[in-house]
Order: sequence, then C-alpha cells, then structure tokens
Amino acid sequence: MSVAIPQELVERLAAARRVAVLTGAGISAESGIPTFRDALTGLWARYDPQELATPEGFARNPKLVWEWYAARRASIAGVQPNPGHTALAELEKRFEKFTLVTQNIDSLHQRAGSREVVELHGNIARVKCSLEQIVVNDFSRDESPPRCHCGAYLRPDVVWFGEMLPADALARAEDAAEHCDVFLSIGTSAQVYPAAELPLRALSAGATVVEINPERTALSRHAHFALQGAAGIVLPLLLNKLRQL
Repeated sequence: MSVAIPQELVERLAAARRVAVLTGAGISAESGIPTFRDALTGLWARYDPQELATPEGFARNPKLVWEWYAARRASIAGVQPNPGHTALAELEKRFEKFTLVTQNIDSLHQRAGSREVVELHGNIARVKCSLEQIVVNDFSRDESPPRCHCGAYLRPDVVWFGEMLPADALARAEDAAEHCDVFLSIGTSAQVYPAAELPLRALSAGATVVEINPERTALSRHAHFALQGAAGIVLPLLLNKLRQL
C-alpha cells in the first residue's frame, strides 16, 4: 500500500529547527523483534508476564527472570536495523536539535547511527545491580544470575511493570516534546503512559504532531498528520521528499 506524503508536512519539517521523535515496538517489529507478549512462545508460553518482568517476580525466582532475558537477548542479537531506523538516523543530521525518544530496549536506533537517543525503558544489553541500581560491566558470565561486587543479584537494566521510568530520561523526553517544532510519533500504540503523553505535550506547546503507524490509535485524531503505514516505508519516503526541496 502506497502512502502519500503531504507537501505541507514536508514544508513544515523543512522549516523546523527542533524535532522530537517517539518510537515504539512497531518499528522494532518491522526488523523481526517480537513484542514482549509475542515473545512468550515455546518454553515461555506458560509463564505470566508478572513472573518475568516485575521486581516481585525477580525476587521470587531470579534465575528464571535472568534466563528469560538471556533468551530474549540472544533472539535479537542477529536482528538488523530496518529502513525506518536508517531514515531516522539520516533525518537527525538535518536539524539543529533532534531528540529520539524510544520505548524500545534493543539498541537498533544506535546501531543505525542515531546519536541523540533517550531510552525510556532501558536497554536489554545492559545489566545493573538490583540493590544499588548502578550499571555493571564486569561480572561472571557463568552464574545465573550473576552477582554484583556488593553481593546482590544483577538484573537487566530495563523498566519492569510497576517501576518508574528513569527520571533523567523522562525529563529529557518531556523537555524535547515541549520545545520542538515538529514531533513524530512512530510505531507506538499511544496507550502506555507517560510516553503517550509526550505528543500531547508537544501539541499543547504548539508543535506540529505527526503520527506514523500502520493503524489508527488514540493519537490519530489529535495529530496534524496521521500517516497509516509502516515506518520502514513512510520514513524513507518522507526523507526523499525533504531532499527534493
């Protein structure tokens, strides 16, 4: 299905100095990374998400949670960024200020070349101390889960259900939303707060809000432009239109 890129959108984007972007699971799904619940297959199908992605679940069975994340980490190791990721990295070079806020934990934006990435939900490649909450790089790979130098278990550096988002990341995301000229919401359901509030903050501050998603969401009726299509198709088209100006 072809997607028409409105000329008015291209002109607004070309005139922008500050651009903020929010990406969700949709753009990673285009690279073949399943969403959290979609990944509950095979050996993991019998587990409730509350057992695998909550502090309480980790306290009850740290080995199970560690191995679930090790399996997820292994499943995305060979996945590559798609044209949507690459187009965002190219877009970043065109603006005075470009902040990419992501709900994804897979590093695909960084691997595609994006530099200003704010990770709202952490990163599956990192681990941190479950007690001190500091990122740890030096640990034994033979333990499941390994322990920090303080004796506490290490855990994935991701945000679990019931946990607060990292305060510094959320503050950066909110600041970008409130001070941008154009806000792009890409591949997200616009249902998970506080991330879902970011485009609304941008809207209230007077920014042009653009949604790129295969299906309509709660944001669609508020956005100035709601483009129904995959990020890997729409973003390269948008980038090419900009280059033609």
